[in-house]
Amino acid sequence: MKKYIFFLLGVVCLSLSALGVHAEELDKSDANIIGHVVDKKTKEHLPYVTVALKGTTIGTVTDITGHYFLKNLPEGEFTLEVTSIGYKSESRKVTLKKGKTLEENFEIEEDAIALDGVVVSANRNETARRLAPTLVKVMSPKLFESTNSQTLSQGLVFQPGVRVETDCQNCGYSQVRINGMDGKYTQILIDSRPIFSALAGVYGLEQIPANMIERVEVVRGGGSALFGSSAIAGTINIITKEPIRNSGSFAHTISNFDGSGSFDNNTTLNLSLVSDDNKMGAYVYGQNRHRSAWDSNGDGFSELPKLKNQTIGFNGFYKTSAYSKFNLEYHHMEEFRRGGNRMDLPPHIAEDPDLNGSGEAGLVEQIKHSINTGSVKFTAFSPNQKHTLNIYASAQNIERESYYSAYGETTDFTGVLGAQYIHHFDKFLFMPSDVTGGIEFNHDNLHDKATDIQKYRDAALAEDPTATGDRLQQLIDKHTPAPLNQIVNISSAYLQNEWKNERWSFLLGGRVDKNSIMNHAIFSPRANIRYNPTEDINIRLSYAEGFRAPQAFDEDLHISNVGGDLVSIVRSKDLKEERSHSFNASVDWYHLFGSIQANLLIEGFYTKLTDPFVLTAPTPDPNGSNYLIQTRINGSGAKVYGATVEGKVAYLNKIQLQAGITLQRSLYDSPEEWSADKEHLSDKERQSDKILRTPDVYGYFTALYTPVKPLTLSLNGNYTGKMYVPHLMSQVDGTRDLLVKSPDFFELGAKAGYDIDFASGICLQFNVGVQNIFNSYQSDFDKGATRDSGYIYGPGAPRSYFAGVKLSF
Repeated sequence: MKKYIFFLLGVVCLSLSALGVHAEELDKSDANIIGHVVDKKTKEHLPYVTVALKGTTIGTVTDITGHYFLKNLPEGEFTLEVTSIGYKSESRKVTLKKGKTLEENFEIEEDAIALDGVVVSANRNETARRLAPTLVKVMSPKLFESTNSQTLSQGLVFQPGVRVETDCQNCGYSQVRINGMDGKYTQILIDSRPIFSALAGVYGLEQIPANMIERVEVVRGGGSALFGSSAIAGTINIITKEPIRNSGSFAHTISNFDGSGSFDNNTTLNLSLVSDDNKMGAYVYGQNRHRSAWDSNGDGFSELPKLKNQTIGFNGFYKTSAYSKFNLEYHHMEEFRRGGNRMDLPPHIAEDPDLNGSGEAGLVEQIKHSINTGSVKFTAFSPNQKHTLNIYASAQNIERESYYSAYGETTDFTGVLGAQYIHHFDKFLFMPSDVTGGIEFNHDNLHDKATDIQKYRDAALAEDPTATGDRLQQLIDKHTPAPLNQIVNISSAYLQNEWKNERWSFLLGGRVDKNSIMNHAIFSPRANIRYNPTEDINIRLSYAEGFRAPQAFDEDLHISNVGGDLVSIVRSKDLKEERSHSFNASVDWYHLFGSIQANLLIEGFYTKLTDPFVLTAPTPDPNGSNYLIQTRINGSGAKVYGATVEGKVAYLNKIQLQAGITLQRSLYDSPEEWSADKEHLSDKERQSDKILRTPDVYGYFTALYTPVKPLTLSLNGNYTGKMYVPHLMSQVDGTRDLLVKSPDFFELGAKAGYDIDFASGICLQFNVGVQNIFNSYQSDFDKGATRDSGYIYGPGAPRSYFAGVKLSF
């Protein structure tokens, strides 16, 4: 923890000393802007709309009556911009002069399908989504609320081309798949920083509460390669909430699994505070979650693990001048997670048939996490709005205690230091352009060791009861897994230029990464073209290259069970980096039919993988331990291709409908081995050219209906097509491995919410609903302590009933 704190403090001091930054008051220029903001159709004054001068840190929100006041502004020509969720942004040029007050009134239109939002994931710079060089999909807090998604993992499924799957029957490990590729191919960012380490990625999607999220930006394909080497399938950028005005909320939701005695309780707290002069603010949030274990097939072993999760954090800013500010974000998370049987007993006792009271072997996976994550960022604009500088540092420290048939400890510290500079040219060669360049240093220090000395001593004596002295120590060492110490340093630099206007955008750029475990640097280029033949049509083409380094550890530190044996991952000695080539093409069409807004998106994608990482089938450890070993090797090559279609329709603020479907194929160039069962299967049967656990068809829909203003009704659905899933040491057919074609699944959810508004500005909401109404859930789980914990597919939870209350002010 000390190194985490010193890391952040050191960067803050370095930034301050290098830049000579000091807090300063705005000049008393008496150059002011006053005005109001109203709904263009209803003429109703709109409260809490953001009004800001672009290229500065100056901004405010309209009051409860829809009026605003900006005072003592710098002199010069600026762009005044008005933004609000659910409305199209509006901007206009203003010229500010000393002692002059301008009145600028705005009428803004509803934008129920969020066409004009600002995104940063397309080019590492704030850009209107319509004008972004690559396609960026945005998830808002409204989507999390309407689908009753309490965590990031629950909400991500309502995006085209995105799936979240559960991969472990014991501990509930999940991963996100974009365009059919494993979670390891997706770059997960927090506030645009690659601080989400490989260890955090094991359970991290379920650990990020929805109430800390301002929006989630999803880029499919390699069109955002400037964010890092792992952005092969795509990028998920989690933008945390910042304080805008004084406000707060408190909410509690209780869910029940299919009328059983298993419940999921989730409590959230949010508080936003901003100073009167808008120079500083803090957004504080917290979540407390407690979920009972869920046993689907009545064998006494859980299919959903028990969870206890607490998160607390804040996001604050301090404006050092009209053109510079500091942002500071920090959150702390504690989690307890346990799956298996006999939750009332310590893990080693629950597994021991002589101690657990049943006379039969048990099975336990238990993890305790303590995670600290934080970042500091300094942003400076030049008064002529030509230059932007960002200096940032982020860090994450994970301490994990685990039990996978033996106790262990893991620590992982990840730190990121970087700087980015943007220069705006009114004309560069043939068109206005933005040049973006930056450097970044990423450090990851991971240690994993076994701590269950008695366990390995017992195993040694079981092998040789007479062993003593050096002989006993040799046997103990044989049964003790080797500790893992991995330090990875990545030095990176990137540069891109984007020529753009309202009709065209041409982007050329690249990133160079030097990974300390590789003896050469890797260059990853990208190119994007956007063409708007009309204001309502966006056509985009993109190409990008990426790579994954052959590091010893990835998400695979998660250990699974097969037939009662533990499965661990090792790296082939001659493993080399994996390379990718991604192509994306899309047509995005918008139209307004009177009061109806419509959007249709058609996208095609193709990714070619060279030397892809694949895992061999589990085999006994040649060194004689009790583990089964899977080796990561380079495969023959692979390709993933397909198309996504998504549509949105909105009628005023009454009806909103959104749906998407993805058709794809994920294939190896040559069949790869998935099973080592030579006794029951032929060589041909033990191999498959399909990338497993990847359906050819999947999709989603969400629908929102507001018949009267206090009442909101919503429906949502998620479809997962058939896919091939390996079933190792199958209970269906003795100990024979099977490649099972799963059934398809359709989850349907419904929610009703009713708001009661009080004159004091307080809103009380009640909501009820059902998730997975038809209980579309896996029916052939393995049973008992010898089950294949990886044989799990389909929806992450059975039918669930929920009710909640939310107080906002």
